[in-house]
Amino acid sequence: MPEKNLVCKDCGAGFVFTEGEQAFYQEKGFTNEPTRCPDCRRARKQQRNNNSYNDRW
Repeated sequence: MPEKNLVCKDCGAGFVFTEGEQAFYQEKGFTNEPTRCPDCRRARKQQRNNNSYNDRW
């Protein structure tokens, strides 16, 4: 499983989908490759967490 160079759909930056990440995705049963770079994934996750926290109050 060679590394893959992908492009983030949010910021357009290139990022590497490493062999280790591919193995993790396969182990979890994920069939799609990531569409966001690690920074955008982190920001999106943080935004979702903040929204769910605000929804409770």
